[in-house]
Amino acid sequence: MANDEVHGGAVQGRDARDLIYVTRGGAGRVLSLGGLQRMGWVLRRAPDARQVMKLLQSRPGHPYAALLDLREGFSEHDLAEFGDALSAGNIGWVAGVDADQLSDEPVRRLIRDYCYDYVTLPCPEGVLNTVVGHAHGMARLGSGRVDRVSSAGSDDMIGDSPAMQALNRTLRKAALTEAPVFIAGETGTGKELAAMAVHRHSHRHAHPFVAINCGAIPHELVQSELFGYERGAFTGAQQRKLGRFEMANGGTLFLDEIGDLPLESQASLLRFLQQGSFERLGGHEQIRVDVRIISATHHDLEQAVDEGRFRADLYHRLCVLRLQQPPLRDRGADIDKLADHALKRYSDEGQHALKGFAPCARQALHSHPWPGNVRELINRVRQAVVMAEGRLITAEDLHIDGPASRPPPTLEDIRDAATRCAIEQALQRNRGRLIDTARELAISRVTLYRLMGRHGLRESESDGNDRSVRIF
Repeated sequence: MANDEVHGGAVQGRDARDLIYVTRGGAGRVLSLGGLQRMGWVLRRAPDARQVMKLLQSRPGHPYAALLDLREGFSEHDLAEFGDALSAGNIGWVAGVDADQLSDEPVRRLIRDYCYDYVTLPCPEGVLNTVVGHAHGMARLGSGRVDRVSSAGSDDMIGDSPAMQALNRTLRKAALTEAPVFIAGETGTGKELAAMAVHRHSHRHAHPFVAINCGAIPHELVQSELFGYERGAFTGAQQRKLGRFEMANGGTLFLDEIGDLPLESQASLLRFLQQGSFERLGGHEQIRVDVRIISATHHDLEQAVDEGRFRADLYHRLCVLRLQQPPLRDRGADIDKLADHALKRYSDEGQHALKGFAPCARQALHSHPWPGNVRELINRVRQAVVMAEGRLITAEDLHIDGPASRPPPTLEDIRDAATRCAIEQALQRNRGRLIDTARELAISRVTLYRLMGRHGLRESESDGNDRSVRIF
């Protein structure tokens, strides 16, 4: 079916919204969507990923909602071709399925990773209008303000690796809800930045974002910091003090390192999540506030629950939506972008202008395990800016040594390692029988024996016919 635009009775102008309907359905399976056109949608049809991308490229940055009708005509290979279109920031996807398709793992995975919602088709057009309207609203954010989540601003997260793209998609979905969000991740991965992104792109963005590090406050002061206190509540309390909950009223409260929260404070937090109110320390008045809770920790909270250090009921209240902040070592080319951003940000602190990173520094950046993640990288680059004596930052300036000082493997080294590994695994599967191993690897026994000798895999023959070997 050719790509076409259907206006019909659609409302044109500023109120019109664009909807791409992707379908390969036969007669009787294609939705007419006339009701949606009357509700103000401009309908565009596309049979495949190529046509969708053509539409997106014709109007870069323009927001679209898209209904992907999966009821027939799309194989798993066809769906794989939608990768770029599904990941585009200015299009909000909704899947249309038959009820029994939800048991299909590829379909479930596509909906979970790329779609804002799904509907069982056919469905009332009023329901469809609401769902695709939600997706279009997200696309409008994605075509403008939401893109800042992955831009190189000083307060934003930097990077477009697959891990960060997946995180950004989840952030956008979480921003439109009121459910508590829990952010897991190693130290230094930028959990507070993720929390700020959720707040910034939510309807609470005009109200306060208040953060508190639960692990940095003495246990005896946590209650008063969170909930405030009345005058005379304790020695030295000469006037009323508002707690972080009241400060964040209407906005978002970010509880960093929630795993370090004392059990007494855990009980008070649970009571607030259940009732929506609290009492100041030394007071008796129930104070109601409208606050969204986002929490984070580098601890394994499930293990803490098993060990009795964290309340199971509070854990389930906080982890309604869970985000996983990826470690820096899994972010590939983002490492270079973060390093370049840090160099640009702190270049004025050096004694002379720096041109960039030497090849040995780039290699060191990618070989280092980064136990401190993004925070460690930024600190190392900042230190190198101050201490570097040349025009390029070296691995030595970054204080990274070890594997980074060795030359990278050649293509031949990689090929040899892969060959040895394949032969070892095939021999193990075939219990050292050369004939069966050679047949599995699709090579002759002579070639197999030669390769084994080259890679040091021949120990001794078990019989005169050279049918099996012992491998170590």
